[in-house]
Amino acid sequence: MFDRATKERAVTLAGAAAGAALFRAADLPLPFLFGPMAASLLLALAGVRLRGFGQISVAARTILGVAVGASITPAVVGQLPQMAGSVALVPVYIALIGLVGWQFFRRICGFDPVTAYFASMPGGLQDMIIFGEEAGGNPRILSLVHATRVLVIVTLAPVIATHLYGASLANPIGRPAADIAPHELALMLTAAVVGWKGGVRVGLFGASILGPMIVTTPLSLVGLLHSRPPAEAILAAQFLIGTGIGVHYVGVTLRELRSVILAGGAFMLILAALAAGFAQLVRALGLAPPLEAFLAYAPGGQAEMTVLAIVTGADLGFVIAHHLTRIVLVITGAPLVARLTARASPRD
Repeated sequence: MFDRATKERAVTLAGAAAGAALFRAADLPLPFLFGPMAASLLLALAGVRLRGFGQISVAARTILGVAVGASITPAVVGQLPQMAGSVALVPVYIALIGLVGWQFFRRICGFDPVTAYFASMPGGLQDMIIFGEEAGGNPRILSLVHATRVLVIVTLAPVIATHLYGASLANPIGRPAADIAPHELALMLTAAVVGWKGGVRVGLFGASILGPMIVTTPLSLVGLLHSRPPAEAILAAQFLIGTGIGVHYVGVTLRELRSVILAGGAFMLILAALAAGFAQLVRALGLAPPLEAFLAYAPGGQAEMTVLAIVTGADLGFVIAHHLTRIVLVITGAPLVARLTARASPRD
């Protein structure tokens, strides 16, 4: 009656829902993010065939794009000059990550030059896999390394934010849908769809997040929107993001677990040290408060860091400005640098 893809998605949904329910019943933090992520990860490592939700998961990211755009108010725009000094450090940060990461994956892990380069770049997970494969890299290795990077940072960042910076994970993520004016909900939905599909049409990278953000921002600046998307929508986005992280480990072998994933985890220690150093520098220069500095330089995915900025009550505009800068620089520069690296390095 049902094809294999439908059955696998049903198993994925049931497992993720069970994880969310268990985390919520145990009163654990971020149950709609960590519950599905933990359940999907455990099922994947146990050999259960899972499958992501395709365009539904992509559509969920539009919610975060709208959330960022709705958070850009005239007051936030007025703070842009104060962000310039911190944002200017992002290219230096990326260059150091690329230099150290390439050496680590190439010399220590034995990856080929292109795979080593794209494994080291802290860009979007899907973007790095696609660009790396097109450049001749190993897509399976790239998928596991970047999934591990996102998994580790999503797991540890809330712990660090709460224990080192005194943040709370109980900040309101949004008002209930019933408390938001219907015309504002309609505007958000329109901005999400138009921004996403319009972004795809013009070839905008990260169209599912950046497109809705671009369309929503002017609506917020002129006062047509007064709140972020409803809490129910943001929880749904968390659920799908958490599930997607775990699904990336489907089919992992013991050899990959020992080598590739271990390498990705070790590289996260290097990334953590670099991120901590730059966050401390930003704090010491008086360019940002401690929590914002930490979240701005944490090398997670754009969607995941948006969720963490929302739930910790951090300055969303500041945090996302830095991650957008990082993603733009990585995505625009990665293909060019990878080609140069591949030409300059002999093949094994």
